[in-house]
Amino acid sequence: MSGVALVFAVLGSGGTATDLGYVEAARIVPQVVFVLGAGVLADRLGRRPVMLGADTLRGCAQAALAVAVFLGRPQIWLFMLLAALAGVGEAFFSPALDALTPQIAPNDALVSANALTGAASAATGIAGPALAGILVAVAGPAPVIAVDAASYGVSVLTLAMLRLPRGRPAPVRPLLREFGEGWREFAARTWLWVITVQFALFNLITWAPYLVLGPVLARDYLGGARPWGLIQAASGTGALLAGAAALGRKPSRPLLIATLATFGYPIPCLLLALHAPGVAVGAGAFVAGAGGALFITYCLTTMQQQLPADALARGSSFVTFGAFGPGALGLALAGPVAQAVGIRSVLGVGAAWAVLSSAVVVALPPVRAVRWRSR
Repeated sequence: MSGVALVFAVLGSGGTATDLGYVEAARIVPQVVFVLGAGVLADRLGRRPVMLGADTLRGCAQAALAVAVFLGRPQIWLFMLLAALAGVGEAFFSPALDALTPQIAPNDALVSANALTGAASAATGIAGPALAGILVAVAGPAPVIAVDAASYGVSVLTLAMLRLPRGRPAPVRPLLREFGEGWREFAARTWLWVITVQFALFNLITWAPYLVLGPVLARDYLGGARPWGLIQAASGTGALLAGAAALGRKPSRPLLIATLATFGYPIPCLLLALHAPGVAVGAGAFVAGAGGALFITYCLTTMQQQLPADALARGSSFVTFGAFGPGALGLALAGPVAQAVGIRSVLGVGAAWAVLSSAVVVALPPVRAVRWRSR
């Protein structure tokens, strides 16, 4: 729910599309800055302690934002500050989560574990945005953000009760050496850095403008928070069904399947650029959500199969650093560029680029050659 609430809290406080881009960029930049160090800490200190600290920080940041929105119309700098704190938490949480899954899931059930994780997220993504659209329209964004803050407390309790297999503590080595080992594992796999470059440019040219300009178009020609929430819910529905369909399936070339699924990503972006009806945009979001779930499931499973377990968090952090770094720039530039050339032009170019990049990556032999294997 919180993504929808944050968008309309910024717009409701007098923010523009440019301001919204700055807030989104403030959340992404700390992820890029801290994620490499986060991967090292997760491999060195353990995945759960890092995740517990990250969720505590994110919960406090969201609680402070809920109070600020409830009390009035916060300045954009405050939105950016609290978004940055949440981004720091995300930077430390994500690599640890990617590495925790193979630690607790049997090898032959790894794809199902990833699919279930994605399906669980998608399930909340169905009702959450739709409910948020209604609640924001009725009660404003503050209560929605407060619920999100409380959810991090639930996450902390759940992680604290999780039983983990015992393992030997990782040897303490110089940070630069651990960085270097993580880089070598990343750079040695052509398919991994190719996918990272693909998503670096995709996030810059396609996804960042969609996140910033999509809500603005939804407000201008679809009616506001409620239709945007329903579009997000349609994306979650597609992700849930695709995640369920992936359970237990072990394609011989998982990375090829993952890349083919990325052709669904630009559909809602293109439909918004064409001012398509809300139902059509929702259908496009459904396809994009399904594609996203399949990509994450099979790409993440491939990483968990191919990378050494003790370097998995570091490898994941290099992927996150490369893929999301340019996206922060895209979030900041989407508003000003749209003012210069028009929102529809920016989204149309983004959709065309996404199709072209997916076609190029699918054709590359290193991507097509990756085969399913057990750890």
